[in-house]
Amino acid sequence: MTAKECITGRRSIRSFTDQPISHELLARIIETASYAPSWKNTQITRYIAVEGTKKSDLAKCTSIFPGNGAIMEKAPMVIAVTIIKGRSGYERDGSFSTVKGDGWQMYDAGVASEAFCLAAYEQGLGTVIMGLFDQEEASKALNVPEDRELVALIPIGYPAESPTAPKRKTVEDLLTFQE
Repeated sequence: MTAKECITGRRSIRSFTDQPISHELLARIIETASYAPSWKNTQITRYIAVEGTKKSDLAKCTSIFPGNGAIMEKAPMVIAVTIIKGRSGYERDGSFSTVKGDGWQMYDAGVASEAFCLAAYEQGLGTVIMGLFDQEEASKALNVPEDRELVALIPIGYPAESPTAPKRKTVEDLLTFQE
């Protein structure tokens, strides 16, 4: 699979088969995703694989958008994406390196999450990145350490659907040149 095929073929999957994901396969996906670039190579993204009753507990933390809980319940696994706080975008003395402040944390988490989803897709798995959940409740349910922040939840599994690509903006809408 080429990079273009992977990027253009991946879809947000919200319906999964019952087939479990082996821990070995997940480890290979994480190993691939670990190559995502990050601010000064800080590699702040950490993943928590959630299965079984803990997954059901996590699904209850979606009262903001209950549909997300239903998707998580049906997925064989949910990946909680966390970051180590206070590293990305900072200098060693604790000051910010740019005017974006700690905004680089979310940028790094986003890049790592997409790398994870593309690596999963290459292995025949489907994913959907979720941001609508009660962060405080979910962090408690997962016992996220104080030095980390829960950023996203990614249900993962073998797809039970093949959605078509939504309409994309044209290159002319997306690209400008300056001299």
